[in-house]
Amino acid sequence: MLDRYLLRYFLAVVDQGNFSRAASQCNVSQPTLSVGIAKLERELGQPIFVRSNQRVELTDAGAHFLVHARRIEREYNLAQQSMGLAGAMPALRIGVLASIPADPVAAAIGQTRPGDHYRFELLFGSERELTGHLAKGRIDLALTLVERGADRFAERFVLAENYGLALPADHRLAGERDIDAAELANEVMIVRRHCEALSDTSRFFTERGVRPHFSLRSTNDERVLAMVAAGLGITVMPDSHAYPGVVRPRLAGFQVERRIGWMAAQAAETLLTQPAPLMPAMEEALIRQAGRMKSIGARNSIRSPGTSAGARG
Repeated sequence: MLDRYLLRYFLAVVDQGNFSRAASQCNVSQPTLSVGIAKLERELGQPIFVRSNQRVELTDAGAHFLVHARRIEREYNLAQQSMGLAGAMPALRIGVLASIPADPVAAAIGQTRPGDHYRFELLFGSERELTGHLAKGRIDLALTLVERGADRFAERFVLAENYGLALPADHRLAGERDIDAAELANEVMIVRRHCEALSDTSRFFTERGVRPHFSLRSTNDERVLAMVAAGLGITVMPDSHAYPGVVRPRLAGFQVERRIGWMAAQAAETLLTQPAPLMPAMEEALIRQAGRMKSIGARNSIRSPGTSAGARG
């Protein structure tokens, strides 16, 4: 019989990519984790990792075992939750992509008051963090980037939005609707380090000979917008972001788009067809703020694991 802590060690190494970070996640020393992995390999009767100086990779046996380990951990978490919440209100745990504005999320929560009807938990995180939480059964749903080629979860598309500039309202170009990159050659800029389009943005400016000075690098969009309003610099961000004293003209020729939608763990897949009231309220608030109603017609398109990523409403 396998001890659960051995499964936790194994999954931590897979998720973190090396033994050092996995040990830190499990709050044990690296030698302790290594001994545990060696014990697991003895119990399984074959190696599960190929170790090298650069990285740790799964063997064929390890990849096969990973499927079962994920399932066991997910079922254990579900069993633990069901015992802890027996007789209590039903639970809903939602993760939200950190680069989605907080205002529409808060407006939807204020409108529907989910905590009055079920045990509600809200978590913000990166795309990678949210998919990890879904895989481990820590959240039921994530409002995040979808149609990225992953087949592990069911998805439902909500909104497509582009990226634009964010300028202080008193900026010399604030009255323009479309701004060419060349007009920004001497501008100071702010880097949103968590932006999903960061590499595209950097390449776009570099190809046009724009190599600005950066006054701030941040992963906090509210802080970035406050600094833009204060005149510290300009930035590129999704259209759904708004802030007093900040205007949002288009960046001419920058056609990058992100697609936002719901991603569900297998146990919560029915929420995509029978959503809790919070979900449509959150969608509508986000679409209103983004100002891109063209996406409404695709909101009922569902893609389950294993179906074509190109199937859209």
